[in-house]
Amino acid sequence: MATCPIGTDVSRAAAVLRAGGLVAFATETVYGLGANALDPLAVARVFDVKGRPRFDPLIVHVASADALGPLVAEFPRRARELAARFWPGPLTLVLPKTDRVPDLVTAGLPTVAVRIPDHPLALELLRAAEVPVAAPSANRFGRISPTRAEHVAEQLGDRIDYILDGGPCRVGVESTVLAVPTRRVARPDQRERPTRTDETAVADSERPTLLRPGGVTVEEIEAVIGPIAAPSWEFSAEGEAAASPGMLSRHYAPRTPLAIRGAATASPNESPGARIGLLAFRPPVSTAGFAAVEVLSPTGDLREAAAEFFAAVRRLDALGLDRIVAESFPPEGLGRALNDRLRRAAK
Repeated sequence: MATCPIGTDVSRAAAVLRAGGLVAFATETVYGLGANALDPLAVARVFDVKGRPRFDPLIVHVASADALGPLVAEFPRRARELAARFWPGPLTLVLPKTDRVPDLVTAGLPTVAVRIPDHPLALELLRAAEVPVAAPSANRFGRISPTRAEHVAEQLGDRIDYILDGGPCRVGVESTVLAVPTRRVARPDQRERPTRTDETAVADSERPTLLRPGGVTVEEIEAVIGPIAAPSWEFSAEGEAAASPGMLSRHYAPRTPLAIRGAATASPNESPGARIGLLAFRPPVSTAGFAAVEVLSPTGDLREAAAEFFAAVRRLDALGLDRIVAESFPPEGLGRALNDRLRRAAK
């Protein structure tokens, strides 16, 4: 099977984007499949190549906050504070969009998801292309996200125009997505002094909402802007526009069936004769009975585990196993993002 060119030629990749083509490129999180976000035909090709439903919105990548002008209608104070702290970095902000952003990019929603990636080659590409780049993960829809150029070539290499090879992705899981509301001005008939219950409700409605956990943790966000709305693990229904990329119930999934177990209960014994693989956070007490074992972090470090997560799932998926048993992660920090990916992979 023929594959597209793979290299580090930023000028070539930028020219492809300006001409309406598709370029896969490394970010600090995963490899993205990029198209000119202001070119509806190019964006449509992203959906077609990935097999992605058009009710699933895309994240738009820019090289600097100054480039948000054509995309974002409002940039609230808390969004600016988060951008100052975490951009470039694995944080996506969902903000009101301008009319210049095609509805296809946002699944018809009045908001657009934007971020500045923290990868030198990605930033060089965005500056050279001089267009905002809509880029979901560079894989077939719902499958394991790519963290190396060869992962992209395996799934999409014969369907896109260029792969900009930036090496292995440092973070290894997708960006955190946070919706930041704008403050609404009350109508005159709503300006009476609210009750304590009303005050709480208003405060909750104005809190930024976590739509997808990822490379920036809840704890890090709250250290900057205070409490955010409690995360919701409700999945978007088939055919319903998702508020954020990565909110559909089946996502990030290997072909091999995957089951989640607690670290103390991860065992192959429930399926005698089956070839079972183990995805372990830390080195397990015993590997007896498992056909293959992937340990994400010998020291129990969540950042190390996140960086290896998708590559390890991909290696297990390539072994022709009957099932993968995955240990859950501590429900804190990056553990939230990793548990989110496991839940969607196991659906």
